[in-house]
Amino acid sequence: MVVKTQFKGGEVTGLHVGARNVRRFFPKSIHVIELQLDHLQIQCGLSPEFWHGHPEIHDPRLCEWLGFKAYFSQSNHGKEVRLAMTPAGNNTFRLRSALVREDAMAGTEAK
Repeated sequence: MVVKTQFKGGEVTGLHVGARNVRRFFPKSIHVIELQLDHLQIQCGLSPEFWHGHPEIHDPRLCEWLGFKAYFSQSNHGKEVRLAMTPAGNNTFRLRSALVREDAMAGTEAK
């Protein structure tokens, strides 16, 4: 699935997963997911709002990693960065920066 960073005032504030991706990949029974970020693995809590119109993940460690990726991926800082988020086990996802072709994102993009 394709997800994107969220910014406020030039700082990364979270990861926007998108409502379609939430319905497809995240059972409502889970409250915590594991994210594999390069060589780092972290657990992130999912708020109740995640399933009710705010499909976003907020975690300070995630934001730091996303900020690093955004800094090196964009010439204009403060713009969204699209990332690939792939299932990697039970409630575990691998997040990586990726150049994704527009036609490959149809139907799986965070909206």
